[in-house]
Amino acid sequence: MERLLPVDDDLDTGGFFAAARRGELVVRRCAGCDALLHLPRAYCHTCGSWEGRWSPVVGTGTLHSWTVVEHQVHPAYPVPYTVVLVELHDVAARFVGHLPGRHDLRPGQPMQVWFEELDDGAVLPQWAPA
Repeated sequence: MERLLPVDDDLDTGGFFAAARRGELVVRRCAGCDALLHLPRAYCHTCGSWEGRWSPVVGTGTLHSWTVVEHQVHPAYPVPYTVVLVELHDVAARFVGHLPGRHDLRPGQPMQVWFEELDDGAVLPQWAPA
C-alpha cells in the first residue's frame, strides 16, 4: 500500500512543501514583525498581520525526543518505525520526522534533514542522525 500523501497545495502550508521539493527546509515568519509562525498559521498573534513569508533554515538540529512504534496502525507504515522530534539549531522550532526501523538514539544527538520523495512528486523533510 502507498504512503499517505500530504496536502501540499494548502494556503497555509503549500510554501513549506514547495520548498521541500527544492530541497530547502523553511519556517513561516510574519512579514510585519518577523515573529516565527510555527506551526504555520496565517495570522500573527504578535502584531496582528495576515502577511507571512517562508524563510529558509539550516536543516540541522538536536534530537529532543523519539518513540519507536511497534503496533501497526496503517498498512502503509510497516513496524517498527521511529518517530523523532528534532529541535532546530537556528530558530526556536521543532520538527517531526519518520525513520524506518529501530535506531540507537540519545537525547541531544545531532540530526540532519534529508528530503524523502513520495509518489505524485510530494516531498517530505525527514531527519537522520548526523
